[in-house]
Amino acid sequence: MQEANRLSPARAPRPGFALTILAAMLLAACNPIGGPGRSLSLGAPTPAQGTPPRAASEVSEQIGSGSVKIALIVPLTQASGPSLVGGSLRNAAQLAYADSGANDVSILVKDDHSTPAGSAAAAQSAVSEGAEIILGPVAAASVKEAGAVARAAGRPVIAFSTDSSAAAHGVYLLSFLVENYVERIISFAAQRDKKSIAALIPDNSYGAIALAQFQQSAANHGLRVMTIERYKPGAASESVKRIAAVADQIDTLFIPETPEAMEAISRDLVAANLDSKRVQILGTGLWNDPRAYKLPALQGAWFSAPENGGFNAFASRYRARFNVEPSRIATLAYDAVSLSIALSRAQGSQRFSESVLTNPSGFNGADGVFRFRVDGTNDRGLTVLEISGGQAKVISPAPRTLSGDGA
Repeated sequence: MQEANRLSPARAPRPGFALTILAAMLLAACNPIGGPGRSLSLGAPTPAQGTPPRAASEVSEQIGSGSVKIALIVPLTQASGPSLVGGSLRNAAQLAYADSGANDVSILVKDDHSTPAGSAAAAQSAVSEGAEIILGPVAAASVKEAGAVARAAGRPVIAFSTDSSAAAHGVYLLSFLVENYVERIISFAAQRDKKSIAALIPDNSYGAIALAQFQQSAANHGLRVMTIERYKPGAASESVKRIAAVADQIDTLFIPETPEAMEAISRDLVAANLDSKRVQILGTGLWNDPRAYKLPALQGAWFSAPENGGFNAFASRYRARFNVEPSRIATLAYDAVSLSIALSRAQGSQRFSESVLTNPSGFNGADGVFRFRVDGTNDRGLTVLEISGGQAKVISPAPRTLSGDGA
């Protein structure tokens, strides 16, 4: 894979994405989903003109009035009041609708009240109102409930949970999955001739998923696993010491942990003389955070993450329209709506069929190229970044196309 020491001009933040949505639809009409090796691009070069910024509370519960109905289920409210994440997802849907210039679709915005039961009720309401596809919800338990309703009605779901257990036949996850982060960083380490690896794994659900993929990826790429240390969150020091005892036998250390937790772990690593100057430290997209960039032990560390350029461009246009910052996952709603609109125009009666949604060439959205697998999980093109001097720089750009058949 070609490497770069900094963001290339093609990845610099810019308004819009690779093709306008109209061009993408024309391309798809001639050769569905762009043909072999080419992904359908989502988005538009500029936001709709002449529309003043509007607060989230002013966004209609139905966006548009076209005949093709798309449901969006998001947590607009929760026990403590309005949900900022839900409002951000709704705003992103409105922005995608405006950017597309669509007048032939309706987006039915449904509040799941941040509960699984609310998601099931929202899905049932969407089906009753004629929605052909359901976008969302976010929480894994809510996705499972909405998915059960949608499958019974023969409607596909594109959801936003990061828990791959929520995926199912006909329930596709657009989110950033732990498994993709782990596979990307482990495969990159192998490409950089790393041979022997240890893992420091938090004893929680994220750690369990990361560990399962770590073991599979290490085996697939020929890395010898010397030791795996699991620790209770907040109590990693003894595990770090045990890894330090075999430091002369490893050249790589994998730590799938949050920036908050990494503050204490960084001190433990430095105390044990385990930092990226001696052992290459690897992480996941959780480290795509300025707090992680400042930690002494992580200077020189590598982690995988979505490319930032597309999100930065999206965030700029979002701020201009709504005068607030988007949540990081707002691009999921933007891409899901953009994709649904593009397919509704380009694919006729088959627009939301399994064969269309799981086309192995995939789609190109705000966070780069992605595709859905038949089992409901996804593949994403991810970058590899290196932390240095309190910043993160790209050392391996995200692929523009996805190899293999995506099965």
